[in-house]
Amino acid sequence: MTSETLLERRERLLGAGTPLFYDRPLHLVRGDKVWLYDADGRRYLDMYNNVPCVGHGHPHVVAAICRQAATLNLHSRYLHEGILEYAERLTRLHTAPLSSVVFTCSGTEASEVALLMARAATGGRGIICTDAGYHGNSSEVRKLSAARRAPAAEIRAIPFPQQYRTLKEGVTGAELTELYLAEVRRAIEGFESDAIPFAGMIVCSILANEGLPDIPPGFMPRAAELVRAAGGLFIADEVQAGFCRTGRWWGYQVTGFVPDLVTMGKPMGNGLPLAAVAARSDLVNAFRKEVRYFNTFASSPLQAAVGMAVLDVIENEDLCASVGEVGAYLRDGLAKLQPTWEPLGDLRGQGLFIGIEWVSDRAAKTPDQSGALAVTNRLKAKGFLIGTAGALDNVLKIRPPLVFEKGHADLFLTAFEETLRELYGHG
Repeated sequence: MTSETLLERRERLLGAGTPLFYDRPLHLVRGDKVWLYDADGRRYLDMYNNVPCVGHGHPHVVAAICRQAATLNLHSRYLHEGILEYAERLTRLHTAPLSSVVFTCSGTEASEVALLMARAATGGRGIICTDAGYHGNSSEVRKLSAARRAPAAEIRAIPFPQQYRTLKEGVTGAELTELYLAEVRRAIEGFESDAIPFAGMIVCSILANEGLPDIPPGFMPRAAELVRAAGGLFIADEVQAGFCRTGRWWGYQVTGFVPDLVTMGKPMGNGLPLAAVAARSDLVNAFRKEVRYFNTFASSPLQAAVGMAVLDVIENEDLCASVGEVGAYLRDGLAKLQPTWEPLGDLRGQGLFIGIEWVSDRAAKTPDQSGALAVTNRLKAKGFLIGTAGALDNVLKIRPPLVFEKGHADLFLTAFEETLRELYGHG
């Protein structure tokens, strides 16, 4: 069956406009570690997908799924030791006092639970977010993403803190931090003046959808202090940042703060739907009393088995250390290209999560969305899959499975430089 036939069928069955990547969508049929294969047998180096965080089809994870599915799987209204062992192991990876967990099936559900938990604990309603974040798709969580263009009374968006396109030019990093903290104060004061009790603030720990900006020094811990002083809770979205993506277990360890609530998702189950919220026990207990949350497929023996298997692989293969080493190697290779090629306006990121701000004029920082798309499509044609992100849709997003190695980085760097020469001449 041709890709054109599949596309027509997809649009008829799933709805026209259902999102797809690339100008010529891929028909993928198989994955193995960091490689994906299309229906014609062509191989692609996956440098985008964090869902299979320990690699496509990892045998240890597959075996755990099969073994548990063949033994027992059902909803959470029965006692089962496996889910408790997984909860204990997962919370031990977090900083104190995050000692309890609520399991869900998706990052959206985790965000929803975190908002409910913050509101149950504080009695407030007002939530602060950034103006270019993404936390999920439910009717309530979508308000966070829409806050900039469609403000809601109980949601206030601040400009996301960054050191590239800043609120004010020519200021020091410390001064920039104060400017962004003033935005947090302004949002808190706005809730107060509108008689909306304050509940908290939610941010991705590394501002992934904002384009992985370099965050002004000390912003995150000081923002958390402001939020707590106003009676709110500080929520770290670790759906993209967590599980060693940055070379540390959690993004909040990189950006230097201790959250009250942590949402987790995508990588937890290596493709099986598994997500969670970690928090202090008193917050979880208050939430349970207030909301009595239940999810048919969450806290299941199958989720526990696959979650444990993912942690096994990360620890047994020492992926946290590998991510830091290989990520630095890849960034160094890209940094060597940056002086020669004007479109590479800014290079940033942590571990195996790299963003390249694509511009048409480096001095003016002019965003180049069409150029970024051209690069992703040209790389796809060469067998390398990346994506785009950022508030202006002009940031190249490089986020391979954690089992990505230096040899894979060398392949990509060669193809990337070839792409630059083909699109932009000789530098």
